[in-house]
Amino acid sequence: MTAIGQLYGVDLQEEAQHIDEELLNEYSFSVDQLMELAGLSCATAVSKGYPLQSLLKSPPRVLVICGPGNNGEDGLVCARHLKLFGYEPFVLYPKHPYKLLFQKPTTQCEKMDISFLTEMPEVDVIDEVYNLVVDAIFGFSFKGSVREPFGDILSQLKKITVPIASIDIPLGWYVENGCPDGIQPDMLISLTAPEKAANHYHFLGGRFVAHALEKFQLNLPLYTDTDYVYRLN
Repeated sequence: MTAIGQLYGVDLQEEAQHIDEELLNEYSFSVDQLMELAGLSCATAVSKGYPLQSLLKSPPRVLVICGPGNNGEDGLVCARHLKLFGYEPFVLYPKHPYKLLFQKPTTQCEKMDISFLTEMPEVDVIDEVYNLVVDAIFGFSFKGSVREPFGDILSQLKKITVPIASIDIPLGWYVENGCPDGIQPDMLISLTAPEKAANHYHFLGGRFVAHALEKFQLNLPLYTDTDYVYRLN
């Protein structure tokens, strides 16, 4: 178990779920709003961690891999904002639900001419074509083993050399017992509240959270000026 894995646990998972419930029920946020704010936070963190001018390949291509739940929708929103920031995102969305909530961000990406891939690129193609991979596959609600098609995606991502930015929890990690066989991302983007990953390249996107939620002992940082994300390390 790695340094981050030691800090994931059942209590953390339950606390994250309680925070989401309070934001939805007590603060009257909608799921759409939270996904938009989360996706914008992720895109902002990527742009700060991997600025356009620092990337060697041109145009700067980002492979965004989306899972079937809310984490995947965060990835779609992230892709849309990355496009606006000047990146060229490509989305792999192998198992998307057909609920209206999940169709909206897909349509928005399509209307912005963001390409959707039909299959996972080979390892050498990813390393040659893309500057970065965004792992938006599973969030805190994930339990159990990684099933296909994500098992194959996991094995591919463990072989690539381009950096990976994971949203909330990296692919192959388990909230209950850490990282038995998962990817090792170069960046971890926490949403709402920080994880204590002191030795990791780590951003927090949660400036929309009211300080009244400090009752959950979130330990929210002081954001600088108008910055929407905060670099924790």
